Amino acid sequence: MINIKENPELNVLNHSSAHLLAHAVKRLYPEAKFWVGPVIEDGFYYDMDLGDVKLTEDDLPKIESMMRKIAKEDKRITRIELSKAEAMEEFKDDSYKLDIISNLDENETISAYRQAEFIDLCRGPHVETTKKMKYFKLLKVSGAYWKGDANNKMLQRVYGITFETQEDLDNYLNWLEEAKLRDHKKLGKELGLFMMSEYGPGFPFWLPNGMKLRQALDAYYQQAHTRRGYVFTQTPTMLNKDLWEVSGHWQNYRENMYTSSIDDRDFAIKPMNCPGGMLVYKNDLHSYRDLPIRLAEMGTVHRHEASGALNGLFRVRMFTQDDAHLFMTPAQLQDEIIEILDFIEEIYSVFGLTYSIELSTRPEDKYIGSIEDWDRSEKILEEACIAAGKEFKINPGDGAFYGPKLDFKVRDSLNRIWQCGTVQLDTNLPERFDLTYVAEDGSKQRPIMLHRAIFGSIERFIGILIEHFAGAFPLWLAPKQVEIIPVNTEFHMEYANEVKEILEAQGIRVSVDGRNEKLGYRLREAQMHKIPMQVIIGDKEIEERSVNVRRFGERAQNPFSLEDFVTLVNEEVKSKYIHTINKEA
Repeated sequence: MINIKENPELNVLNHSSAHLLAHAVKRLYPEAKFWVGPVIEDGFYYDMDLGDVKLTEDDLPKIESMMRKIAKEDKRITRIELSKAEAMEEFKDDSYKLDIISNLDENETISAYRQAEFIDLCRGPHVETTKKMKYFKLLKVSGAYWKGDANNKMLQRVYGITFETQEDLDNYLNWLEEAKLRDHKKLGKELGLFMMSEYGPGFPFWLPNGMKLRQALDAYYQQAHTRRGYVFTQTPTMLNKDLWEVSGHWQNYRENMYTSSIDDRDFAIKPMNCPGGMLVYKNDLHSYRDLPIRLAEMGTVHRHEASGALNGLFRVRMFTQDDAHLFMTPAQLQDEIIEILDFIEEIYSVFGLTYSIELSTRPEDKYIGSIEDWDRSEKILEEACIAAGKEFKINPGDGAFYGPKLDFKVRDSLNRIWQCGTVQLDTNLPERFDLTYVAEDGSKQRPIMLHRAIFGSIERFIGILIEHFAGAFPLWLAPKQVEIIPVNTEFHMEYANEVKEILEAQGIRVSVDGRNEKLGYRLREAQMHKIPMQVIIGDKEIEERSVNVRRFGERAQNPFSLEDFVTLVNEEVKSKYIHTINKEA
């Protein structure tokens, strides 16, 4: 999906449309006051105070109608420049604009844009006239605290989007409808994957089907990491304040941590797995011959997130990271990064996900270490990407405070971009924890460390997969892989149960729908639950020791001998095959 902020023409068009929205609201609700109306990746919004008027989705068509009226008026949009005193006078009736102006320098020239009777603070630029804004849609209404502070007044936020053509707008709205059908919160409930509870906001509950999916993902994680030379660790959920002071989290991340007191000492539930990984490494003496050491941990962490930011599995307060902490000599660093890049390629391709890489470099202000070290580290990451044949783009100034990193932006089937994997080069924590290894000459040396995640948050990655596959998971990942449906529950159950036992012996997640319901009803239910394979058993199948197979999303039913079907299922599971649905079949 296109990023409005990164497209110069659409950026200006949507910024101007935010003013058009505010102009229309002001005509409809003369007492309205306005905070800010920025462009975002998927359009624009405006935060506003309408007093006692509470907007709902039903009010949006009325506002759109007024926006179209103003657009047809073809009002010229003009830039004006004001002194601070003039700006204070111009916006004297809007306390929110006065707050913005009051924080500007006394001698600063303030720009505003006028269209007919409406004027708004803005740096610009804007389109020339209101007529340029023809193809827009208001999408939703929500609440937003003034300045993002829960102690402030709740404002009303109206979202919208504008395109240059009706075709582009229609395509986006169709995409939006498809995205709604794939909403992981909706599908998670329908498919029995996870739930949320008011007793633990932001703390997901995994239901039986969701646990089966997670276990399949975990099994793949274990197998793939073992094959690549990783060893597995598990570190405590709660550790005392002293550790978090050494790591720097207590000083820099304290407001996001959950804390408690045990035996009159302060403890914190871990927000990150890294400090525990340092202690695991430090538990033994290490020689250069031992390196690289690859420690993998499916570690559950807790971070305090604002309640308004919580969003299904995408933004939670408890999540599991597929963390790995790798320790190596400087000479091993580039080869290790190349190995990780190959590993990430393997993992994402299994799910049919494509991705891009960004190299995030030294922040301008908050960083530790010398510029020379940073330049050297950035060069190593860059050369590793080139050696691995991976294209990347520079994301200047967005590195972690302790080192540069590679970020992996995954693209799903709806063309959305998700931040998932990361490789971070860290010389900070090995120094803080005094990590060493014995070099070939007998001296103690500091190891180089890489932080690495591929899935990122398991919860978030599963949310992405739910929407990427629209809940129709590939066979190897599906909570229930095969549903056996006997045509007649009186005469065909014995063979159905025999097929079930054979599949179960192969580790297949299978069940028999022996309910006294019509065959068509049971087939529809299996399709609704997005079970990859439905096996129909009737007289012919019993006679021939065969099965009749219908795949999810298809009408065709294909016969297989029982032996061939078991082979087919095993091969698809082993290969992590993604079946392409043929709806015309």
